Amino acid sequence: MTLSGARGDSASLHRRSLLATVFGNFVEYFDWLAFGLFAPYFAAEFFPSSNPVTSLLGAFAVFAVGMFLRPVGGVVLGIVADRRGRKPALMLSIALMAAGSTVIAVCPTYEQIGIAAPLLLLAARAAQGFSSGGEWPAAVIYLRELAPENKQVRYGSLFSLSAASGAFVASLLGGVLSAWLGPQGMAEWGWRVPFLLGAIFGVALLIARNRLAETPVFQREVRGKESRGSMRRVLTSYRRQVLLVVLFVAGLTAVIGIWTTAVPAMGHRLAPPGQMFWVIVVVTSITVLVQVPLGMLADRVGVPRFLAFTNIGFLLIGPYTYLTIDGDFLTLVLAYGSGVIYMGCLTAVSPKVLGAIFPPEQRTLGVGLPHSLTTAILGGLTPSLATYTDQQGASGWFMAGVVVTVLVGWGAAVVATSRYVPDRALVTDLPARPEHARAAA
Repeated sequence: MTLSGARGDSASLHRRSLLATVFGNFVEYFDWLAFGLFAPYFAAEFFPSSNPVTSLLGAFAVFAVGMFLRPVGGVVLGIVADRRGRKPALMLSIALMAAGSTVIAVCPTYEQIGIAAPLLLLAARAAQGFSSGGEWPAAVIYLRELAPENKQVRYGSLFSLSAASGAFVASLLGGVLSAWLGPQGMAEWGWRVPFLLGAIFGVALLIARNRLAETPVFQREVRGKESRGSMRRVLTSYRRQVLLVVLFVAGLTAVIGIWTTAVPAMGHRLAPPGQMFWVIVVVTSITVLVQVPLGMLADRVGVPRFLAFTNIGFLLIGPYTYLTIDGDFLTLVLAYGSGVIYMGCLTAVSPKVLGAIFPPEQRTLGVGLPHSLTTAILGGLTPSLATYTDQQGASGWFMAGVVVTVLVGWGAAVVATSRYVPDRALVTDLPARPEHARAAA
């Protein structure tokens, strides 16, 4: 084979690996947002009640259980990724996600099989929670190890773009279905459509990921090391790094839990039927357009400045729009958009920031354990807390707690960035970096 041919094959494999990783994030966000978007339609099918808010709280409780399984997935799939390879972990995570979507799509209702219906829904969501706990860190680390040093946030922005695309497709589907079927048709069977599509997406992605290339970093620096994927080593030698991940992720997760689940549910209640779907379509369309340029900007100005701009912007706009939300279309666009743009910006820098904190042989488990544990607690509880405080007229106190969490997360990002991710180009995948060597000493 000629040199140019070899380079062409390598570039083609690189693109396929990148697309398969990014599309996995699309599927995860499509499935995850679909649950929140369609919960008001199927909640009463599994949790019958004369009060629709009570039914919705039952559906959000299932959402929380799925979140609580994330730490288990983060640990198990993190160990798989660090010991066996990034590819096997990514294969297993998407298989579980597809299985969960399939069960939800075909699950009988409470009227048909009684208590077994919510139990099946619970089991399916648990599988998806386990999957999501391992998918995110494995994909983030794979993407980081695939990216050139000077394009890491740009590659991370593709991760954010795929998340916005997943939300766009889920909300567009919801808008079309609600306009076509109406509230009764959505409650009877329309809510099943996104989960059926999620299952199809999952199977297609499983086939695509079977052709993934293992990262050169894993092959060169991880394979063969006895200490790789060690829980004991992560918890004893890298305690400070674990704490930084927890604090960084806490700010992001609090916003994700509210803006991907509670805000859409509030929009459904306040706005005319189906309007919230179109709000999300508009916001995610804008997000898809600006995400890569924002990633390029972050690579150019540096992560610290980009984080400062992002966090200050959200703190000035996000809480206000949440507390003044109503059924007006433009108000909903601003309220939902303030959180979604923030989520996209922080997700874009996550591969560069989090991937640099740990050495390659502990990287996926080191990120996956604290990330999944934090998202399980905050991501699982915030939708229910947001719904409950809204009913009790205490949304101001709730949002004050969110602001504090975001500020703490920003502080952790500043510390992590200044210590592990300086503005200048740095080859972070070489062994025996000074910070890692001191931490392991």
